[in-house]
Amino acid sequence: MIPPGRILLLLLLPVATAQITPGSCSGCGPLPLPLLTGLMAADAVVSLLIVVVVFLCASQRNRPTQEDGKVYINMPGRG
Repeated sequence: MIPPGRILLLLLLPVATAQITPGSCSGCGPLPLPLLTGLMAADAVVSLLIVVVVFLCASQRNRPTQEDGKVYINMPGRG
């Protein structure tokens, strides 16, 4: 079964391709290799930065804020 979001994408795909006229893009074509390499490296760096930030935020949430020996009920992270 196809998820609902993908069904919408499949339905809108012919509309999007009909809007494109052949030859309407001047200067379009394959990107030069150094530019493509730079874009891929920048994408990898940004993705790694996002993963590190999410990991740091998630690991800080698991630590108790203070150890006072009390058991706190209905207070996540404190007991």
